[in-house]
Amino acid sequence: MRIPRHLIVSFTISVLAVSIPAACQDYAIGADVSFLAQAEQQGVVFKENGVAKPGLEILRDHGYNWIRLRLFRVPTDLPNNLDYTIALAKKAKSLGFHFLLDYHYADTWADPGHQPMPKAWEGKRHEELVDAVFAYTRDTIAAFRDAGVLPDMVQVGNEITNGMMWPDGKLPENWDKFAQLVYAGINGVDAGRGNGRRPRIMIHLDRGADWKGTKAFLDKLNSYDIPYDVIGQSYYPWWHGSLNELRANLEFMAREYRKDVIVVEAAYNWQPGNYIGKPAPFPESPEGQRQFLDEVNRVVMETPNGRGKGVFWWEPAVTGPLTARGFFDDTHNALPVITVFDRFSRK
Repeated sequence: MRIPRHLIVSFTISVLAVSIPAACQDYAIGADVSFLAQAEQQGVVFKENGVAKPGLEILRDHGYNWIRLRLFRVPTDLPNNLDYTIALAKKAKSLGFHFLLDYHYADTWADPGHQPMPKAWEGKRHEELVDAVFAYTRDTIAAFRDAGVLPDMVQVGNEITNGMMWPDGKLPENWDKFAQLVYAGINGVDAGRGNGRRPRIMIHLDRGADWKGTKAFLDKLNSYDIPYDVIGQSYYPWWHGSLNELRANLEFMAREYRKDVIVVEAAYNWQPGNYIGKPAPFPESPEGQRQFLDEVNRVVMETPNGRGKGVFWWEPAVTGPLTARGFFDDTHNALPVITVFDRFSRK
């Protein structure tokens, strides 16, 4: 199925330019560090073996080569606005990291059960909303470009299996509108980059261990001829399924769609939390957390035809109630999970 001609919004930038393949990227050993700068600004001192060191440097010293940063439009109670994100991207780029930008197209968290419309866009007609998405994406990408931190990859929406910017782009009832919003974001990336190298475009789902759900979404998305480069999947085993199911889905995506695949969100607790009173695939302990990441990475690296292109942890530097999903203990000292990629990166 294609978007009817009368539904396609005309942009000055042709989508044909978006289909040009980007240069091949290295395997992504990545982490979403969107909370890291806030934690350090609030006085958290991250350590390794008891020695204080900036969080980004600890990650870099253990082979991490990508960061992921989310961007909220106008956050009210979270730090992830444009200025904060540019500043953190600059620190990471200065240390040699590649940069994945995660547009939530919301003022707060967007996920499969919650895709809120930004307050400034509430009440807009669909055509106005499409124009707003395009202009906002174009202008923010241009700001990253002008700051010298043009992203290497961009997610157009976060976990968009059920659509985005509800109710306008809610799925399954509004596929035509949703497709136009995705097009608007992609075209905004291309318009904002100017003469900079084109970022790769990621479509991000929350169906890491669900090949049937993945197929249903991507088959429909692909019927609109939306140009993208990478399939991103979230994988939290207590929500999404077993490692064998993850493996089956990675194999399916690699063969069916012939696109690169990244597990762009994964995490596991280092103390009991998600498997209390029921069997767990790994102990919820520091060593079990390390084993989990090691196994997820192995599964991704075994994806057929070299299509498995990386793993991102969510979030190594998280504090507060979700500290047990991070890479640091209650005293902010690095846990064994930090060493998973040492054997791949150290000479």
